[in-house]
Amino acid sequence: MNLGWTPPITSDHGLDEVVRILDQTNIIVHDFNGIINRWSTGASILYGWSRDEAIGKVVFELLATRYDQPANEIRAQLQTSGSWKGELSHRHKNGYYIPISSQMSCMVIGEPENPLILQFNTEISQIKDMQVDLASREAHLRSILETVPESMIVIDEAGLITSFSAASETLFGYTAAEVRGRNVRMLMPSPNREAHDSYISNYLQTGVRRIIGYGRVVNGLRKDGTTFPMELAIGEAIAEGRRIFTGFIRDLTSRQKIEEELRQAQKMEAVGQLTGGVAHDFNNLLTVISGNLEMLEARIVDPKLLELLREAQDATDDGAKLTGQLLAFGRRQPLNPKLTDVGLLVRGFFDLVRRSIGESVELRIIVNAGENQALVDGSQLQNALLNLALNARDAMPRGGLLTIEVSKVYLDIDYAQMYPEVRTGDYIVIAVTDTGVGMTEEVKLHAFEPFFTTKEVGSGSGLGLSMVYGFVKQTGGHVQIYSEPEHGTSVRIFLPVLQEVANDNDGAGNSPARAAAVLRGHEKILVVEDDARVRRVTVARLHDAGYEVIEASNGPQALELLDVHTEISLLFTDIVMPGGMHGNELADLARTIKPQIKVLFTSGYAEPSVAGKEFAETENWLKKPYTAAELAARLRKLLD
Repeated sequence: MNLGWTPPITSDHGLDEVVRILDQTNIIVHDFNGIINRWSTGASILYGWSRDEAIGKVVFELLATRYDQPANEIRAQLQTSGSWKGELSHRHKNGYYIPISSQMSCMVIGEPENPLILQFNTEISQIKDMQVDLASREAHLRSILETVPESMIVIDEAGLITSFSAASETLFGYTAAEVRGRNVRMLMPSPNREAHDSYISNYLQTGVRRIIGYGRVVNGLRKDGTTFPMELAIGEAIAEGRRIFTGFIRDLTSRQKIEEELRQAQKMEAVGQLTGGVAHDFNNLLTVISGNLEMLEARIVDPKLLELLREAQDATDDGAKLTGQLLAFGRRQPLNPKLTDVGLLVRGFFDLVRRSIGESVELRIIVNAGENQALVDGSQLQNALLNLALNARDAMPRGGLLTIEVSKVYLDIDYAQMYPEVRTGDYIVIAVTDTGVGMTEEVKLHAFEPFFTTKEVGSGSGLGLSMVYGFVKQTGGHVQIYSEPEHGTSVRIFLPVLQEVANDNDGAGNSPARAAAVLRGHEKILVVEDDARVRRVTVARLHDAGYEVIEASNGPQALELLDVHTEISLLFTDIVMPGGMHGNELADLARTIKPQIKVLFTSGYAEPSVAGKEFAETENWLKKPYTAAELAARLRKLLD
């Protein structure tokens, strides 16, 4: 046999001497067929087999050897190079397996055709356990890097990136391979980019921490050159004498947008409450003015004076329209919602919009296929869209394209997180888009606020968009403006999709025009109104119409009068009153005293939502300011 090497031991005596000297180590000597002829004490301790039990046995059968590579390859290497080193597993006498690091050397003692193999074995159970533990830790760390929702970046004390998580790849737009080994300042915009290395150097020299161990809001720089706000927290660790820094990064883009949207919604809500309150009080003033003017009209015969009086009456009508606009923003306008095909409704008033925007503006209406039904007041929706169309026309003084598109969309949780007031679900979207001058961010921020306008003085009231905002919110929808300077504007109205028809409103908010004749009556009416001037005008009107009137300024006083005057036929009460008892509560108590009594509500708010939506849909009420004819007609409707 040509072994191609020089054997280190050439006699049995020499081999015995080696085994004796190293008896406490794990030594096994066997021939190429595996028959054991020497077995050290260390081997007995390791495997549990005594020397007498092992000698003469085949080693790979006795120890049930498991190789990491085929046995014939190991034998071939021993024959050609005279040695082999690797890992294998041996079975203990008790049946369990032991991981082994083995080193084999070939030697010729006597006949070259029958060489011996000297095998040194070392148990590596602890090493294997350490390797398994390390692999587990590495896999755990890798899973964290791949799944942690926040970006994680590890750098060394030179600022070079050593680890870049999957979330970091998504956030910054770089792959881990592109950034590993490069300075982390590549992910920073100026001036932090230029100052970063000095931050680390200063910390290493002085130990003074500016950001390590603390959180800080900074800007990040993506691969595409865009920047974004992020919250950065940095931790420090020392491994094998080397310092590493781990940065955890949270993208604040969505949170900042949500906070801004929430602040804007809170501001609009506060302005809406203020506006609604002002409109309510203004309606009370108009009620007094219009009531007195009506009573004067019946007593004046001079045509010139009558002309002046009617101009004043027209002014009160204009004032009522203005309060209506304010109430629309405050979400207190009268609504008569019905299940409506929005697509058909939009198509149906094409001609009206066409005439309103003029010939220089091209109009396109696009209605996508499918059901486009929503629970909405159709006339108010048309009014809102007309306002948007007129705004679009004014934004295109030299002409352009106006598109009104109706489609259906599902707003998911991601969208809802951006806009806290939005609920997820199906919506009908009406997008009114123009090719006009567009809006700046500052203008968009204030666009829905009442009386805010970019038009010249006298060219607009600044209530158009605020009316749209109030109407959509009152309908339970959502409205957004998308605009860029010189690139046009798109106002999108999101109306929630409903499949069942709501109870029809009796149309109480759609009052008839001022009638020439006032219907008369004779019944006794209890008037409850906290505003003394409004109460005086109302009582005078009722007296003029032939009614007997009892008056009260609040709910408790009215209940006392009901106990005394059992012949009262109708309760005419304001809805919102001081003293802890609103009109609907008074009505409930009045019916317990007098079950057959009729009730008519009135309010300076166009919809008495303060008393509950169900109440607003089922009871009779009259919006302030009202005319004597409107009041008389409503009374006769109830009493007859």
